[in-house]
Amino acid sequence: MAAFRYVAIDPAGKLARGVMDAADEAAVVSRLRQQGHIPMRAEPAAGGFAFAGPLGHRLLGLEFGSGALRPGDVTNITRELSIMLAAGQDLDRALRFLVETAPTARLRAVLAGLRDTVRDGGSLATALAAHPRSFSRLYVGLVRAGEAGGTLAATLERLAALLERQRALSATITSAMIYPALLMIAATGSVTLLLTVVLPQFVPLFAQNGAALPPSTQLLIDVGDLVAADGLYAVLAVLLLGLAARQALRRPGPRLAADRLLLRLPVIGGLARETLAARFTRTLGTLLLNGVPLIGALAIVREAIGNRAGLAAIDAATLSARGGAGLSRPLGEAGIFPPRTIHLLRLGEETAQLGAMALRAAEIHEEKARIGLQRLVALLVPAITILMGAVIAGIVSSLLLAMLSLNDLAG
Repeated sequence: MAAFRYVAIDPAGKLARGVMDAADEAAVVSRLRQQGHIPMRAEPAAGGFAFAGPLGHRLLGLEFGSGALRPGDVTNITRELSIMLAAGQDLDRALRFLVETAPTARLRAVLAGLRDTVRDGGSLATALAAHPRSFSRLYVGLVRAGEAGGTLAATLERLAALLERQRALSATITSAMIYPALLMIAATGSVTLLLTVVLPQFVPLFAQNGAALPPSTQLLIDVGDLVAADGLYAVLAVLLLGLAARQALRRPGPRLAADRLLLRLPVIGGLARETLAARFTRTLGTLLLNGVPLIGALAIVREAIGNRAGLAAIDAATLSARGGAGLSRPLGEAGIFPPRTIHLLRLGEETAQLGAMALRAAEIHEEKARIGLQRLVALLVPAITILMGAVIAGIVSSLLLAMLSLNDLAG
């Protein structure tokens, strides 16, 4: 017997490492499979590294060589797989069709790996868990629940709907912010051009006549000189501050404070709360309707939130649920989610329809987030236009004042 180090994926989809006494690498792989793990590699504890057979070669090549799938690819294959299963095709034929029609080599390789695992006797959830960078715990948990309940087609349909909703919400936010961002860039470029190129043309004219520039024009020229001389350094300083802030936000304390501040901002905070509530209720309702127990569902939901303040509220609600006190009370005490969320969740608990009411709340919050975003953009664009117009008007006024001063000198 010898000691072997191993790396495997456990039934929960997490990476597991350890040491095992066995006769050889094959025995390690066999024992890991009996325990429900997916072996990735095995090596003698005191020697060089050895891959765990063909399966280890295939999984390592897919997981670490090809990289993660794009969210759009995951959504598309989920929808196509749900349609084919609902039409009566078996899982192997459905996966074979997806492999044959995959548009990219990366997607084809991942799908081929999934099909190989299923054909070797593994479940689809087990195959998906081998790719944690592409398929989240939420995804794997829903598929595992669907397979256990014999409702894989319906589960994949709900999962595809969930992914499409999330993608639509993200796309709405991104698209809505493109125009204000372009407007801000154009306005900033125009102001910079006026300060650094147009205004300095008046300096030689006044110098030749021995006259002083008007105070407002001189101030703007000084600002333009400062921008021309130190503008690049200012941009670099802003970038460095951004990187420093990003590193600081990776720490739990600053990230929690920043997330709480974001939820309390006057206009953006309300939109962020609606988006957070939509993501929470949509994910929770989908999990519950697919047969995932409440405690397990909350453990998966917390990974899909992304807001530390929201995570703290969900953790408190999880402790309350374990004690039989329900979700709505601790979530309401946290003061993070909108009152409508708390009311609908309380109603779902009282009527034993928590999953359905959570999805109903998600629909309401998604619509509120969409309307709030439209209003924000409707206010933001005129505000940027008015502000930049006022700045440019001030610069033009200084130009006119300088030109009038030149006319007075000529007279």
